[in-house]
Amino acid sequence: MTDLPRPIDLLPHRSPFLLVDELTSLEPGQSVSGRWTITGEEFFFPGHFPGRPTLPGVLMVEALAQVGACAALADERFAGRIPLFGGADKVKFRRQVVPGEVLDLEVSFRRMGSRGGRGSGVASVKGEIACQAELMVVLVEA
Repeated sequence: MTDLPRPIDLLPHRSPFLLVDELTSLEPGQSVSGRWTITGEEFFFPGHFPGRPTLPGVLMVEALAQVGACAALADERFAGRIPLFGGADKVKFRRQVVPGEVLDLEVSFRRMGSRGGRGSGVASVKGEIACQAELMVVLVEA
């Protein structure tokens, strides 16, 4: 098994906005899997929601975009680029995610070119879908 890069070594994101802890599989420019362990210490939980901490759905979509960006940036054709979130379509939220859960993230690109790409993402907890979306990433010069 090949060692996988760390998300922090691929992405320009930093705490508190790096939402991918590790990669579990990677085909540069094509597909990627990773995970984000939700500890409950994240900055947003005190306000979302007091007494009932729930991972905001938009952050699940952002986590999918970030793991997808790892696949793009691991492709040497796109080294030194900055991935921007170009859009999300057909976003569905299927279950809440709460502190103590691990969010498994998977993104597969249907198309990837020099300016960006389109793909599909699924975020799940123990095999149960929490969020799914069609994603677009735009790659710009750093």
